[in-house]
Amino acid sequence: MWRRPEWLMGAVLALTAGVAGAQDIYQEKSLYRNILVYEEQGLRCMKFGRQGTGRQTCISLQHPDALVLSYTRMLLGALYLNPQPQNILIIGLGGGSLPSTLKKMIPQARIETVELDPSVAKVAERFFGFMPASNNIVTIEDGRVFVKRAQKQGKKYDLIILDAFDQVYVPEHMLTREYLLEVKSLLEKDGVLAANTFSSSRLYDAESATYASVFGGFFNLKTENRVILAKNGGLPPMAQIQANARQLEPKLNLFGTGKDWLLPLFSTKIDWPEGTRILTDQYSPVNLMNGSGNQKSWWKFW
Repeated sequence: MWRRPEWLMGAVLALTAGVAGAQDIYQEKSLYRNILVYEEQGLRCMKFGRQGTGRQTCISLQHPDALVLSYTRMLLGALYLNPQPQNILIIGLGGGSLPSTLKKMIPQARIETVELDPSVAKVAERFFGFMPASNNIVTIEDGRVFVKRAQKQGKKYDLIILDAFDQVYVPEHMLTREYLLEVKSLLEKDGVLAANTFSSSRLYDAESATYASVFGGFFNLKTENRVILAKNGGLPPMAQIQANARQLEPKLNLFGTGKDWLLPLFSTKIDWPEGTRILTDQYSPVNLMNGSGNQKSWWKFW
């Protein structure tokens, strides 16, 4: 039976500490944000500004392959819905933990990652061991602009992972029903979507209702973050999820996770109020949170 290693328990405890007392090893003010790389208690982490929400990436300096942050381990739960995706799209690079891990697990897969900030891509290579290659590429572009172009090009993916964050939360134009419909159009007929959000957020109910309006039922995995797992054509039965989990167990163990931790997180419980208003390009998170404000015309620039 898989047990979470002691070093990983220590890493989780370290993440509860603040950045105060950490050793800064790199800072950069890019076009989009202040990027901070620091080391603390055996971890190297990336954060967008000292006051930003959460860490974008953390690796263990002693065990660089293992996934420290719980949301990255939850996102690998997408493989329980499709154990062998061959074409993968990831929106949001961070330190590159997800494309690096998926490339090691599925060497033959083609992975395309979209990242808005070229400085983040450089930091991922310099400080977090991310190594782009011909079948593990990075495109520097706004994620929604990329999706719109991919639609026109007729691209299709077996697995799409949404993991784009700014210093506060998921960018508002990447939370709407219109955007999720665009993303869904890129999925193969049995393609899988995995999305990283927060488990405690003023937008939780609206996000949930919006994803349900596009994908129907989904698996809702929650720790500090919340990961939504959906599939074209509906969710597979739990018996199939469990069979895939057993098949993947040896590989997942190499990265600090496994079925004993992941499977209990799988839930299809509807925990948001019936009739919750969904998010749209006209009814945006800015309007929801502030009560007023103009919708940003992002689409003028793609």
